[in-house]
Amino acid sequence: MNKLVLANLVHRPMRSIISAAAIAIEVVMIIAVAAIFLGQIDGQKIRTNGIGADMLVRPPNSTPINAVSGAPIPARNAEAIRKLPHVAVVAPVIQSFTLAGGTPEIIYGIDFESYNALRPFTFVAGTTFQGPYDVIVDDVFAQTDKGHQVGDTIKILDHPFRICGIVENGKGGRKMVRIDTLGELMGSEGKASLFFVKSDNESNQELIRQEIHATPGLQAYQVATMHEWMSQMTPDKIPGFNIALDVVTVIATLVGFLVIFLSMYTAILERTREIGILKSMGASKTTIVSMVLRESILMAFVGVALGIALIYAIHGYLNAKFPTLFFEITREWIIRASIIAFLGTIFGAAYPALMAARKDPIDALSYE
Repeated sequence: MNKLVLANLVHRPMRSIISAAAIAIEVVMIIAVAAIFLGQIDGQKIRTNGIGADMLVRPPNSTPINAVSGAPIPARNAEAIRKLPHVAVVAPVIQSFTLAGGTPEIIYGIDFESYNALRPFTFVAGTTFQGPYDVIVDDVFAQTDKGHQVGDTIKILDHPFRICGIVENGKGGRKMVRIDTLGELMGSEGKASLFFVKSDNESNQELIRQEIHATPGLQAYQVATMHEWMSQMTPDKIPGFNIALDVVTVIATLVGFLVIFLSMYTAILERTREIGILKSMGASKTTIVSMVLRESILMAFVGVALGIALIYAIHGYLNAKFPTLFFEITREWIIRASIIAFLGTIFGAAYPALMAARKDPIDALSYE
């Protein structure tokens, strides 16, 4: 029976290839979308954690996702926080989300002195801001395209900026400009998106939270430790994340299901006489169903393996072409996508298999 299953697949190579390719596309769609979403979340967590702050102070009613709330709070409020007993450093920051160039990124507007005090920059080349339209970039961005060097000009929010310095990555944004310059370009002069706070001692973080909430004008601000913020940056707590993944998963599953269904349905019609011969020789309904399902599962194995190979090829290409884009492939999503592909294949082949099993051997043998 296994030889017959393999022979049937080899006898119709184009149909088998198309079916396996559809399953591979299904697997790639599911894993790729998850990898992009998870990569953006984890990339932001890693770079934010590298800033050197202990706590974040955000405006009321803001989401855990930085850079989507604009710059609604007065930057001067940093002075009030700076005066609190257990606060060592306060750095006001504007974060602006942009899709310029086709890649999602967050532009940081910083006050260099206070931001650098959180954890000093490590300069690979160049120096700090020399003018209002200077930009500091990290070494990962500097390697993109044909490479960037100190003195090159790049566009940020449709305005030319001169690269004044290149720093080691992992300290917030990949592009950092002066906070007043970014505020001007955004129409948010004198504003900030959030404050990064460094405590004099980690054991005093709860005291700092209480002191901030006791400060007039800051009572409603959200104050979180870095650990608390990172715990909120999960797919379950980000609006729309799971919905988007579910939609893509359903679409991908339907594609795989329909291709397998059509492939096996037409295969059954073409093999009516073959099925009649098998049944006349004593093959049971279970044997016929098993044969059809085995063919489908074998195609699923090939399709899943091809899909996993393709997703790693895509990962390698994106790393080389877009090094600033986090593309995080996880074992969990590989397993999940594989299970979904196998289930879609089985359900897609179920009706054709039952249809084959119900065929009358006399009618099948007389079929032209």
